[in-house]
Amino acid sequence: MKNVPSTESTTVSQAPPNEKKGEVQGLRWWIIGLIGIATIINYIDRNALAVMWPGIANDLQLDKEQYALVVSFFMVAYGISQSVSGRLYDRVGTRLGFVLSITLWSIAAALHAVARGLGSFSLFRALLGLGEAGNWPGATKSNAEWFPVRERAFAQGLFGAGASLGAVISAPLIAYFYESMGWRGTFLLIGALGLLWVIPWWLINKATPDKHPWLSEAERTYILDGQPPVAVSTEGAISVKKLLSFKESWAVILSRFCLDPIWWLFISWLPIYLHDEFGFDIKQIGAFAWFPYVGAAIGSLGGGWLVGVLIRKGWPVLKARKFCIGLGGIFMLPALIASAFVGSPEEAMLSIFVALMGFQIAIGNIQTLPSDFFSGKSVGTLAGIGGTSAVLGVLITTWLVPVMTTESYIPFFGMAALLVPLGIFAVFFLSGSGKPKVTPTENM
Repeated sequence: MKNVPSTESTTVSQAPPNEKKGEVQGLRWWIIGLIGIATIINYIDRNALAVMWPGIANDLQLDKEQYALVVSFFMVAYGISQSVSGRLYDRVGTRLGFVLSITLWSIAAALHAVARGLGSFSLFRALLGLGEAGNWPGATKSNAEWFPVRERAFAQGLFGAGASLGAVISAPLIAYFYESMGWRGTFLLIGALGLLWVIPWWLINKATPDKHPWLSEAERTYILDGQPPVAVSTEGAISVKKLLSFKESWAVILSRFCLDPIWWLFISWLPIYLHDEFGFDIKQIGAFAWFPYVGAAIGSLGGGWLVGVLIRKGWPVLKARKFCIGLGGIFMLPALIASAFVGSPEEAMLSIFVALMGFQIAIGNIQTLPSDFFSGKSVGTLAGIGGTSAVLGVLITTWLVPVMTTESYIPFFGMAALLVPLGIFAVFFLSGSGKPKVTPTENM
């Protein structure tokens, strides 16, 4: 791996002396910015059902067990699509890959407006999962293409902050639209957002950084010199079988299996928790449920910023990642335990705030590991397999929640707390000390 120049003159925030007409300075930030906006839309679309569920359940006479089944249809499709989408993005590239993903999930979100019961909700939810899953391996692959190693965690943090901001915005926004136009009109409106996003994405993301016509030579050099020489090459992908033979791959797969369910427990169940435990209606859910995701946004940006600081100070990349992943666990574990014993909704939101902040500090760095361990066309594949593993963990916890919460939500938070050390230990014990050695004959 080449060393990234550390002098301030290498940053692209300063215009090159011979800037050409048509060049866009800081183009990589435009790319990650658009992905961040797509992720906001992604979370608005997926959170709409949870926020509006009390009203939908009342209209269609559905219960919490049926909600868990609908969520499971989403997660099964989402898990299958994580691996399929990862391979798809490696084949067709991030430009077309994102268009296919967001078009599918936006149409699926709009179709929720014509749902009539459990069957139609399950079908449309599965279609939503098939589309939405591509956002994650696509973002990981795009960051590997567009950012030098020392900036990747911060770029991933911006992407993660998009998820958190989407969760912050979605609860009050959806509650407002629900009050104004009902749940059917709300689904139609949010479905249109993603289709509008496709236009600027297609116009701006014309090519990878080695070929993009709007990229200045200064920024092109800065990006390509700061990553492994093959990161944007035409190198073939390692076979899935070979990829799974590396313990480093299992560090990603197992940590995501354990940790991702923590996030999804709150994405899928926080509004229902507020309804069950504190008797909140949809308007009250909108007023409260956004707050913990502010903590998640802080964790996304802070975790990416901190690892960048450590790398610039001379820390090895993997050591810096592990430090931040461990730090995230230190925040998560006591906060989740405290959440089980709160006495008011304000205390609940504060403890969950801290837990989700820690989660995002850790997960942003875990999601960056595929591009640390491998290069070229294997990055999206491992990111997708890790996403499928995460979904399997989420499915298991989703099926357990209705059974565990019949009397109280203490087992719910206890399960989340137990997953923290398991996920953190997987990274520390399996990630090794660097990039696995791959010979050319293995890229088949």
